[in-house]
Amino acid sequence: MIKPNVQNETARLRAVVLGTAESVGPTPSLEDTYDPKSAEHIKAGTYPVEADMIKEMEAVAEVFKKYDVTVYRPQVINDYNQIFSRDIGFVIDNTFIFANILPDRDREIEAIEHVWSQIPEENRVRLPEECHVEGGDVMPWNDYIFIGTYSGHDYPDFITARTNMDAVIAIQELFPEKTVKAFELRKSNTEPKENALHLDCCFQPVGKDKAILHKNGFLLESEYEWLVDFFGKENIFEITKDEMYNMNSNVFSISEDVIISERNFTRLNTWLREQGFTVEEVPYAEIAKQEGLLRCSTMPLIRE
Repeated sequence: MIKPNVQNETARLRAVVLGTAESVGPTPSLEDTYDPKSAEHIKAGTYPVEADMIKEMEAVAEVFKKYDVTVYRPQVINDYNQIFSRDIGFVIDNTFIFANILPDRDREIEAIEHVWSQIPEENRVRLPEECHVEGGDVMPWNDYIFIGTYSGHDYPDFITARTNMDAVIAIQELFPEKTVKAFELRKSNTEPKENALHLDCCFQPVGKDKAILHKNGFLLESEYEWLVDFFGKENIFEITKDEMYNMNSNVFSISEDVIISERNFTRLNTWLREQGFTVEEVPYAEIAKQEGLLRCSTMPLIRE
């Protein structure tokens, strides 16, 4: 039996689902891409190959082993991308919530049935069909739940808009004792540097009171300023447009003082070490070409 428990983004990790790059299939056609960054690499002939992505994910698995974290992996479905396990479900407190994701990706949740079936039924929730949500947009932070969304009337036009206000309202109703804070994200189907696919593409808390942030990822300056005030300017690492594009905010915390980060994030990793964090550097630049990184490919189940 798995007793899920996630109160925030940084408490000591004990169990996690790590996606898999095995049998991801051939390079998708442009029509089958879900984000502008993948499309850019398909056009350029630089879309990542399976062998490289497997190596990158195994490097993360090794770090988890080093820190004695129980790691679950999806059952491999032939020719099917199962890297980004964060999208398909998430835990808040002791509740596992099935994400309502793009219909083309429904089989991904079936591939981790051996995991969620170990969670007591009373701790599993399926949101109503009209609630669109992916785990990259949902961040439990103690008494708060931060959620990235897009509420524009043109929501259906954006393949990059993944979490709607129906989901925000449903999550607030599930956790009435918490403060749900929604953030409107900037969306683009064609410009990866102008697109925050999920909240974790432009923001992530680290440690006890610090955060990585990218101003342009937020549609409303007031919501960006709210985060600056909440964490304090002196505790924020502001990333550039290029760093956002390279997914610098999408690192992953094993604990309040240990962070897995991409080895090329020189400026960020230097800052993290200056703040007293242990930084476990891994190669993840190939996976980043699909507009996802370390947080996207991990689904925490238990944090102490």
